[in-house]
Amino acid sequence: MQKRKITEGIHWMGAVDWDRRLFDSLIPLPDGTSYNAYLIEGSEKTALLDTVDPLMADVFLGQLDGGPKIDLIVSHHAEQDHSGTIPHVLERFPEAKVVCTPKAKGMLIDLLRIREDAFLTVADGETLSLGDRTLKFLHTPWVHWPETMVSYLEEERILFSCDFFGSHIAASDLYVTDKGRVYEAAKRYFAEIMMPFRNVIEKNLEKLQPYDIRMIAPSHGQIYREPSWIMDAYLDWVQGAPKNLVVLPFVSMHDSTRRMVDHLVSALAANGVSVEPFNLTVTDTGKLAIVLVDAATIVIGTPTLLAGPHPLAAYAAFLANALRPKAKFLSIVGSYGWGGKTVETLAGMIPNLKVEVLNPVLCKGLPGEEDFRALNDLAATIAAKHKEHGFL
Repeated sequence: MQKRKITEGIHWMGAVDWDRRLFDSLIPLPDGTSYNAYLIEGSEKTALLDTVDPLMADVFLGQLDGGPKIDLIVSHHAEQDHSGTIPHVLERFPEAKVVCTPKAKGMLIDLLRIREDAFLTVADGETLSLGDRTLKFLHTPWVHWPETMVSYLEEERILFSCDFFGSHIAASDLYVTDKGRVYEAAKRYFAEIMMPFRNVIEKNLEKLQPYDIRMIAPSHGQIYREPSWIMDAYLDWVQGAPKNLVVLPFVSMHDSTRRMVDHLVSALAANGVSVEPFNLTVTDTGKLAIVLVDAATIVIGTPTLLAGPHPLAAYAAFLANALRPKAKFLSIVGSYGWGGKTVETLAGMIPNLKVEVLNPVLCKGLPGEEDFRALNDLAATIAAKHKEHGFL
């Protein structure tokens, strides 16, 4: 992929990674991803905004061949998929300055061993002139690391947002052409890395309100030429009330828990409650994270294994606790053979969730009529709670 013109003197640079299917050895990438950098040529100075993952360094460095001298290398975020190729750029342009937040400076030295005299740190709201163009830097901590910032190009009104508003999509189109596809990818991205920092992200969204943003150029995914819809989506994901939705991650070993889950799904639907079950043996955890953004209730289904929850169910509880969704209620269903402490173990794994724990339904062996009645009661209780809080 060659560098691509956005407007006169402003180019997209970077790499499209069509084949990558796992990020951070953890996050599924069903649509691949891209590593976006941007080149801005002013009348006096040229700025390079971000770089690429070192795995794609050769592609990126080839785009610099025959180009202008780089004066400034803006690092919005110290993580290697954005800043990992900065040392290579500095080898080619040793007089360039790395522009970043004060907190990012120390992180970049630790992560990439960039020499200390290469840095130019900028305060929140500070500007740098490129001659006929002006970059304004806004600190946006916890989007999604503590050192992050965004850049606003004042004359063209372009927001270079790094991970903010990003999406993991590999595409040949430079700009968003399929909003439905990008909405889901951006929501997945938000759920997986942004959701734990909702309160701080809300403040960062407020910080952007005074600016006339005509275009958003993120560091993953496609460029937004109509930025209002993705900004509105973020406001909903951050501020919006939970929806009339139950997310039900489960695992079953000998069909007992599966029968309980199937019955509960039917009972919830009969009570007017939407539900999305996720069989944890085959689930894309990104899809599960997407549903956690909106769900008012989480129900974990698990058999008892070695006196505790199945490891996959424990992972689901760990994931929910780490992502800190807006859910208001939680319960547990499952079966056991001879005893255990499944409920106590799972309850101890979710200290970050501000939820009301509803009575769990655990049965010995295969579920019977009494157990199914208890599941009906749980479904009715969830429906009543949703109605009471205005979700239903």
